[in-house]
Amino acid sequence: MTTTRKKIWGWFFFDWASQPYNTLLLTFIFAPFITDLLGDGSAAQTAWGFGVGAAGIVIAICAPILGTIADKSGGRIRFVYLFSLLYMAGATGLWWAKPGDFSLIFVLGSFAIGLIGMEFATTFTNAMLPDLAPRAALGRISGSGWAFGYVGGLISLVIVLTLFQADAETGRTMIGLQPVLGLDPQTREGTRIVGPFTALWYAVFMIPFFLWVREPKKADATPVGLATRQAWPDLKQSLARIPQNRSLFAFLVSSMLYRDGLNGIYTFGGIYAAGVLDWSITQIGLFGIVTIISGALFAWAGGRADARFGPKPVIVTCVSVLVVVVLGVITIRPDAVFTIAVPQGSALPDIAFFIMGALIGAAGGALQSASRVMMVHQSDRDRITEQFGLYALCGKATAFIAPLSIGIVTHISGTQSLGITPIIVLFVFALVLLNWVNPDPSRQDTRR
Repeated sequence: MTTTRKKIWGWFFFDWASQPYNTLLLTFIFAPFITDLLGDGSAAQTAWGFGVGAAGIVIAICAPILGTIADKSGGRIRFVYLFSLLYMAGATGLWWAKPGDFSLIFVLGSFAIGLIGMEFATTFTNAMLPDLAPRAALGRISGSGWAFGYVGGLISLVIVLTLFQADAETGRTMIGLQPVLGLDPQTREGTRIVGPFTALWYAVFMIPFFLWVREPKKADATPVGLATRQAWPDLKQSLARIPQNRSLFAFLVSSMLYRDGLNGIYTFGGIYAAGVLDWSITQIGLFGIVTIISGALFAWAGGRADARFGPKPVIVTCVSVLVVVVLGVITIRPDAVFTIAVPQGSALPDIAFFIMGALIGAAGGALQSASRVMMVHQSDRDRITEQFGLYALCGKATAFIAPLSIGIVTHISGTQSLGITPIIVLFVFALVLLNWVNPDPSRQDTRR
């Protein structure tokens, strides 16, 4: 029989297993590689924005419907199995992003399929959070799980940088080794391998999740076919009721905006560094290590703060920090730091960007951990997966706004610095909406 402790650790392992998609593919390794593939930072930022935005639209439409089906029929884990297959298939497809011989549609399509699989699987695993412990312990559990995931992302990044990813000129990895498995630096195999590696990592480390995590049996489960037919009418009723719950409505819209902004930072941070500061993939990888370590530490610390003060103060603090960080980032250029001119060749722009990365990691880790706890506080326990589906909907309903607006502003202005300014607007509006969020709605813990 699975103990509560093993169940919690099994749930932690989803964060560990899935994090490399964010770390290696979405942010630090593969996304900047798009700049090399297309040969221009602005073109890469535009294409990546459209590709990620399209995936977001699919996630926004389908997540709440799938959540409704799962709540009525039970069996969230079988959905996790299904979307795990999409995750692994999409990640594996990135191997075929060979410079000079690739299909941009296939590459972006593969990435989108994997991203859709990851986001859908995350919806169902997040909905399992209130089954793990009493409500008072959820902040600590969520923060620890997010920190554990960041550690997994860090280890996967270190493996890639030290064993696979080689400089195209020297043919050596970050620690001076030739790439393992005979990977060819000239055809960027050390970069392309991150796709299959991410898929394999997920397959191996999801084993504890599937072995240890068990769902409470649903006594009144509806057959899947009937649940599917009833899903849309039920979802329409739920959507109609949401505006009547001012706190839930304000939180969903606020989280929609600040998560879109945060994803914009994660998605375009590496591309920005490659295009503006002319960083190599290895430099971006080191930047990733700093960001992840900071994220892990502050996700853990944020979980403790959440348990003591509640999730809302943590969320407000983190979003405020991110506003300041983005303002700082757009003033960092090779010839200036925070609008102050620096000598040519100065290391100050690079150092400043590393500091910004640490702050992004710190605020982002604590913010995302606290947000899923806040969603539990705002949710109806009997419709938890549906409402986490709505949470995913709100995370993706405007998920195209940040990447598409960044793509549009970058295209119009012709500069990457001005291109990321829409993120600031998203964060500011999110802060305003948080004023209407009740930090602890009066709900009884019905855990059995």
